[in-house]
Amino acid sequence: MDKPMPHSNNDKHKQRQQKIKQEVDARIDAAQEEKGLVLVITGNGKGKTTSGFGTIARAVGHNLKCGVAQFIKGTWDNGEKNLLEKLGVEFHVMATGFTWETQDKDGDTLVAQIIWKECKRMLQDNSLDVVLFDEITYMVTYGYIELDDVIEAIESRPSTQSVIITGRAAHRRLIEIADTVSEVRNVKHAFESGIKARKGIDW
Repeated sequence: MDKPMPHSNNDKHKQRQQKIKQEVDARIDAAQEEKGLVLVITGNGKGKTTSGFGTIARAVGHNLKCGVAQFIKGTWDNGEKNLLEKLGVEFHVMATGFTWETQDKDGDTLVAQIIWKECKRMLQDNSLDVVLFDEITYMVTYGYIELDDVIEAIESRPSTQSVIITGRAAHRRLIEIADTVSEVRNVKHAFESGIKARKGIDW
């Protein structure tokens, strides 16, 4: 009597992949709720702002209307703003420089509140599909913007609007209200080796 032929590696691979596909398809079928999302991108690694802007670029590519508010950033040229403003993305930039450069808490608080006022307006704008609040976590940590005010404004936004929050040390309450949270971990950074920030890569 002939022995059955053993399964080839390709057969085993196909079986594994079919099982994975069935599991993924089942999860896709189960995910039927339609709503705007809250995404938090935090952690001490490089790439949080880049990831946020990547999502904005993706949304614009799908003809969605987007708005951006940037806190903390320096006064230098901004490659993402240069590109995305041409594509109709609304921008509000604190543009006072980094807080360790200004060393002016009262002045920074005043400007942060001005930008936050624009954020709240965007969070009430039904025409905006996606908004990015870049580095807003610092504003909450430093007490320039009230956490309760941020959470209330986000939770009161139009139901189909998505919000992206970036910055280190996101408050646990922001993480709790988020639908998706990503933590960017620092493994290695060129700046730590004395390498100058590069136009088009770092800014």
